Amino acid sequence: MVAALLIGFLFTVIVMKIALTTGQVPTLNVSAALIAFLALRGWTRALERLGVAHRPFTRQENCVIETCAVACYTIAFGGFGSTLLGMDKKTYEQAGNSAANLLGSYKNPGFGWMAGFMAAISFSGLLSLIPLRKVLVIDYKLTYPSGTATAILINGFHSKQGDKNSKMQVRGFLKYFGLSFIWSFFQWFYTGGDVCGFVQFPTFGLKAWKQTFYFDFSMTYVGAGMICSHIVNVSTLLGAILSWGLLWPLISKQKGEWYPANIPESSMKSLYGYKAFLCIALIIGDGMYHFLKVLSVTIKSLHERLSQKRASNRVANGDEMVALDDLQRDEVFNGGSFPAWAAYAGYASLSVIAVVTIPIMFRQIKWYYVIVAYVIAPLLGFANSYGTGLTDINMAYNYGKIALFIFSAWAGKDNGVIAGLAGGTLVKQLRLRHWEPERLLEGAIWADLPEHGDPWCGGLLRVA
Repeated sequence: MVAALLIGFLFTVIVMKIALTTGQVPTLNVSAALIAFLALRGWTRALERLGVAHRPFTRQENCVIETCAVACYTIAFGGFGSTLLGMDKKTYEQAGNSAANLLGSYKNPGFGWMAGFMAAISFSGLLSLIPLRKVLVIDYKLTYPSGTATAILINGFHSKQGDKNSKMQVRGFLKYFGLSFIWSFFQWFYTGGDVCGFVQFPTFGLKAWKQTFYFDFSMTYVGAGMICSHIVNVSTLLGAILSWGLLWPLISKQKGEWYPANIPESSMKSLYGYKAFLCIALIIGDGMYHFLKVLSVTIKSLHERLSQKRASNRVANGDEMVALDDLQRDEVFNGGSFPAWAAYAGYASLSVIAVVTIPIMFRQIKWYYVIVAYVIAPLLGFANSYGTGLTDINMAYNYGKIALFIFSAWAGKDNGVIAGLAGGTLVKQLRLRHWEPERLLEGAIWADLPEHGDPWCGGLLRVA
């Protein structure tokens, strides 16, 4: 748990850096599993050399550390990288609002209310789906691609056949980690301001630099680009060329005609207003497309799976050994299940706490807003978890965007800003808990169960 806390803190910093600079956070499950293995294997090796007795580092422990670390940075990205920091007074003023409208339309960051708000909403999503874990993992056999890939990696680390590969991966990690750290430390000596040194290197000339086309030598962008698919990278490059290279320079030439020339371009009544509303329209349109796409795939797959029986699927496989293996794994998985009544009671208790505390933190949010969010949470959570298991696309952020507009309109003009941002965060966090860790536990714990019968399985599943 100490290792999970430290790794979770590290990944929280990394995710916040990526979220506040690029806005796109790739899946870091594999990286978290690798660092967890590196940290604990190094710790056990150090104890061996010191002659201290210890238990061997197992794949189950590796899995729990990775899952806890992912939970830490998921909470950070769920609100701190977007909506919570958008509530402050400075952001409200930069949006072009007058000082007369400030009262009740902003909430400056504070550790107390932020920690209380995240604590009140970050556990309910998990409890709402615990009764459905058997349906998602065993009955529908959803793949959860990221979780499965991480489970395969962990199994490779802790098997004799994968020992050689794990050593190569660890050496590669240490090599490029060291190079990245040294390079970032070297750049620090040439940093004299926001646009100095390697931060904004005018690769394409000063004229292009004025249109924000420059090279940032930060390894964060390189690493995020390597993890993201090539489609995302090409799309980002094309969007930068079309927007900053063509669209904004053309609109800026209309200064004095399309917008006043005597106000700064950072105002919503100037060029920034065109940027903001065009970007919002594109993001919402793209998000709605993916939402409808995943929803249609989910409905189609649910219909197909519900029309078939589990027994007929196993008979169609024609392999009795696979069926027996599945039965043994299902027995272990069900043996470590969390009681449904405890999940219902916990969800009800947390919802009562949220209904009481959230309106105290945000006077713009009424108690019945919270009730509505908690009532629809299990439905949206099941749809999101099922869609994630099929496509590996987490739609929680799109649910949050839709909820933002709904709660903003419901609260009205005076209270809509804070109600929308807080309500969107509430729905997004309730939806963010999908069953990728369950699939990861399934792959990591069951890997050699038929051969060795690991006694840790049932206990670990109960704990996790």
